[in-house]
Order: sequence, then C-alpha cells, then structure tokens
Amino acid sequence: MNATTTDLHYLELTELADLIRARDVSAVEVTLAQLDRIAALDRRLGSYALVMADVAMAQAEAADAEIAAGRYRGPLHGVPIAVKDLCWTKGVPTAAGMAIHRDYRPGEDATVVQRLNQAGAVLLGKLALTEGAYSDHHPDVTPPNNPWHADYWPGISSSGPGVATAAGLCFASIGSDTGGSIRWPSAANGLTGLKPSWGRVSRHGVFELAATLDHVGPMARSAADAGALLGVIAGSDPKDPTARHAPVPDYLAASRQGLRGLRIGVDAAWNGAGVDETVQAVLASAIAAFGSLGAEIVDLAFPDVTQAIADWSPNCAVEAAVAHEATYPARRSEYGPVLASVIEAGRALSGPDYQKILLRRLDLRGRIAALFGTIDLVLTPVHPFAPPSLETIRTLGEQPDLISALQRYTCPFNMTGHPTITLPGGFTKAGLPIAFQLVAADLDEATLVRAGAAFQTVTSWHRRHPVL
Repeated sequence: MNATTTDLHYLELTELADLIRARDVSAVEVTLAQLDRIAALDRRLGSYALVMADVAMAQAEAADAEIAAGRYRGPLHGVPIAVKDLCWTKGVPTAAGMAIHRDYRPGEDATVVQRLNQAGAVLLGKLALTEGAYSDHHPDVTPPNNPWHADYWPGISSSGPGVATAAGLCFASIGSDTGGSIRWPSAANGLTGLKPSWGRVSRHGVFELAATLDHVGPMARSAADAGALLGVIAGSDPKDPTARHAPVPDYLAASRQGLRGLRIGVDAAWNGAGVDETVQAVLASAIAAFGSLGAEIVDLAFPDVTQAIADWSPNCAVEAAVAHEATYPARRSEYGPVLASVIEAGRALSGPDYQKILLRRLDLRGRIAALFGTIDLVLTPVHPFAPPSLETIRTLGEQPDLISALQRYTCPFNMTGHPTITLPGGFTKAGLPIAFQLVAADLDEATLVRAGAAFQTVTSWHRRHPVL
C-alpha cells in the first residue's frame, strides 16, 4: 500500500476510486479506517442511525477480490458510502426517522441500494433523518450535530447524510429532497448536493413523504463525485413506473467539459430581495468565476414563485396524509407533533383546493421550462441568509415569514421537478459554509455536473473540511 488510510477520509470519492483501482489502497483498509472513525467521532455527531460493519467488511473483501481479478465495476467499486435511513435495505432496520418503524426490516433493497450494490460500493450504514423526512426529528431521536459548529443548523431532512459526508464518515451519501432536503444540509455542511429531475432516480423502496415532490439524489464532496453517484442510481425501473426512461448520460465525462458558451441566467432582483450581504457576496463571486470560465451571464426575469412557496406546504401535507394512511390516525400517539400536524392539515384540505394547487404547479413548470429556450442554467441562493443557528431554527414555528424565506429558492423546484445542484461558494467570518444553487432544464443534470465541476477547478471551497 502506498497511501495511509489515516489520510484518506477527506478525499473526494473519485480520488479514492483511483487509488483503489490502482490497488494503492485496499477497500478493506479504507473501510476499517472509516468504521474506526465513525466509532471515534459519531457519538457526538450522531449522523448514523445504524452502522452495518459486518455488511461493509464483507462488501469490501469482495471488492478487493474482484479488483485483483481484473473485474473492476467502476468508480464506486470498493468505495465506502452510506444511505439515508429511508432507503430499504434487505433484512436491515429501516426506520425513516420514525419510532413507529423502528423494527421494520424490508424484504428487499430499494432500487438505489440495489444499484449501489451492483456498482460494488461498500455500504457503511444508514444515516439519520427527520421524522418521516419532514421538518423535525422525532422527540425520541437526538438530531445530528453540524461538524463545523454544534450551535448551528445541520440542515433537514437529510441531516445525517450531510453531517456524515462532511465529517469524513463516508465518502458520499444518498439523500432525498422534498422541499430542500438535499440542498439545505449540503449548504450547511459544505457539500455538493445534486437534486435530480423528478423521476430521474427510482423511488422504489424509498420511504415516501410526498410522492410528486420527492427526489432521490447524491450528496458528495464535488460535482464529479455527485455525477459518479448519479450515473449509477439514475435510470428507468420496472418497479417504479414513474422513473424516467430517458438514457442516462455519462456524467463523469460531462464533468470534464469546459463552460465556454454556456448561458447562465441571473435574476438580480429575485436574488437580491431580502438576501443578506454575505450571501450576495457569494453569488457575486460565483458569477465572476463562471464568467472567467467563459460562460455568458444573462439577465433574467424569473417567474414569480410566491404562490408556489405558499402552495408547497398544503401540497406536501395532502401527499403525506396518503403516504401515512396505513398508520395514521390509527397510531397517532406514536407520531411526533410536527409530522402529525402536517398530516392533519393534509387530511383537512378539500379536493378542489388541492386541484387548484396542481394546476398552479403545471403553470409554473411551463413558465420555468420556457426559460431554458434562451439559457442553460439559472443561478440562485440556496436560502437568503447566512447559516442559521439552532436557536433561530427553534423559532421557525413562530415565524411563518422565516419559513417562507428558507423555502424561497428550494421548494419551487420540487413543485416543478427541475434538477438543481448546490455548490459551496464561501464562508462566513465565523467559519461556516455558504452555498449557492444552479437550476437546469428537465433531465439536464449533465449540464449541472459540467458547470459545478468547472467552478470547482477554479475554486477550493469544496476542499475545506471541518476540524474534528
């Protein structure tokens, strides 16, 4: 071995993959080092709901044997990753952050887990999340801690994936996003998060929060890493008829393309209204970087999303009520108060009111789709303020305006299904990461990976890591 496993935990997935393929380091050695790091650090970080040490070691041994025999499966082969604990794993508890499912052991793997296994990835375990992937952790669950500063928000609902990937407790993770749940924790933890187009990744075996809003995607250390993961998990699936049948591009190849001629739309008014100076500085710096790479920055008037932000909550509530009808209200006492309240709201909404929401979603989707006739990407904040403290987040229930602000740049793209990538773009004076977001046309994740990777060739924000 030419590398020491103690130095590897903050490598990008694609960097580690090169070492494993060249047999400069073994999958077993890296996996043992990851399990040791989890044992040493995760008691205070709380990112894992369940560590699957025996499974991981068996997969690592199998990967080493296959690679030694010349049967290399690709960039995930032998690489330790983890999945949000709403992805079924056969015979292994999958709780989805809920007390009610604490002992649920699925009879099969989720399609995303099956595809990771087929790619030869090493599954370290299941990562913590909010109850049912909504906005708050179950009262019996201790939320994960932000590795950059324990007094600050780690993001929701993919809190465990965000913390574990940032803290070097896995080399990438699979999260889900219904209103911002890949993007918020990616931003809070300094990660690159890719929310694919709705249906780009199968949802079979992924616990449902809101079927038409849920997206499954990668959380990683770079755009190339996110592309490597997406290339494995994307594609049609006979077990999920809503999974898209469009061909899956070579996202890693896209990550090596330049940006000359790419058109990036910026709505200065939308990006500036109520957005604090720290975030605006990150946006300005990102725009300058893209311009220096040869992209064309285009002034844009983005459609008004005010109604979409207001519609997201009742839309999600109705679909959550359907997702939980087997156990709610029959087992209401086992639910936490926040998830129970949203289900109640969904059960109370009328059919005509829900239909009006669906019609407005279609209208907004068409308006945004039309933009991509003249541009390739849209650049926005992830949220309009610097990373919030836990003290601020605890007041969300009393501040509807703060909730709307948090969702302003995220939930509209769940309502329309467009793909986005979250990229680290700077830090606060207190040393907390700040991110921005790119949005692409439907099924154009390749351009997101291309743009993100190009940005990361001229910046190093994604290579900064918390000191633990």
